[in-house]
Amino acid sequence: MIDVVVPVYRGEAATRRCLDSVLAAVQRTPFELVVVDDASPEPAISAWLDTLAAGQRVTLMRNATNEGFVRSVNRAIALHRDRDVVLLNSDTEVANDWLDRFAACVGRDPVIATATPFSNQATICSYPFNGWKGGVPGTLGLAALDRLFATVNAGQSAPIPTGVGFCFYVRRKALQELGSFDAVRFGRGYAEENYFCLRAAARGWCNVVAADVFVYHEGAVSFSSERETRLKEAGELLRELHPDYDRAIAEFVAADPLQSFRAAVDDARDTLGGRERAALRAETAAGRAMLTVHAAREAELVAALGHAQRLVAERDAEIAKLTAAFRHAERLALEREAELERVRNSPLLRGLDWIARLRR
Repeated sequence: MIDVVVPVYRGEAATRRCLDSVLAAVQRTPFELVVVDDASPEPAISAWLDTLAAGQRVTLMRNATNEGFVRSVNRAIALHRDRDVVLLNSDTEVANDWLDRFAACVGRDPVIATATPFSNQATICSYPFNGWKGGVPGTLGLAALDRLFATVNAGQSAPIPTGVGFCFYVRRKALQELGSFDAVRFGRGYAEENYFCLRAAARGWCNVVAADVFVYHEGAVSFSSERETRLKEAGELLRELHPDYDRAIAEFVAADPLQSFRAAVDDARDTLGGRERAALRAETAAGRAMLTVHAAREAELVAALGHAQRLVAERDAEIAKLTAAFRHAERLALEREAELERVRNSPLLRGLDWIARLRR
């Protein structure tokens, strides 16, 4: 039995789509859908969740006050302490036997702590590329695209430096060893899964992408206008805790070890021809355009960095000149002081001083 945990706050349409998709997708893997109503400000959501709970379609937990994503997740994780869990954002949509494939991925290797599927919005696990904003890629729809992933990448996975929290499988044994998510630091949400993955990796666990699963992610429904602030604050905190995090992610993106999985799906879509091939080519062009923009921005940053380095070098050279001048002046002052001291201690000056005292 696996607990599929969905914290809910706002966004009725997205929440309905998410929960309906989980309940409609037929799985061999037994699961319990655990929904946490985090004091939603939308009465329609709470009323609908009550209906689902009354029909025993979900297990409903309700926070008396808004606790935030991480505390809501931790509360649900503690409900059954012998089960693996899948954390699922309320703005996602799943299809087909997604959970069977997800569980099989983790089950193939006992050192896997977390797994993340591909998605249209999943940063390093994005398809067709990181930064895609067009919803489900292509013309096939979610179910058919997910079936392509399941076919061409069947049973495949690969290590990643961190999971992505929109859809996040966590092995119970890893939770038992590492503890739950850090609600003190990341209670309101964002970066809690990154921190968990880094803690897991430090203890010898592995984080992977489940290459044969695709889950739709709308993105930022619950957090709305708070998203950028939370992202910035959580990112800064994560970098304080793990200064090498940005470098590790940049190296992973540059190496792009997941490209073969994307390419396999591209090839399968290309063979379909027609509108799907045209959509694929448009996505490829959009990806190239984004790379061009990123390359231009990187060139600007490199140029700015070079200019800054030149300014620093010029400043250092000027400081060096001033330092040399100061040291020269200091030597002259010391030499003058030594000369004055020799004059003061000379026999002639002492004699004159003695005569002057006698006359007084």
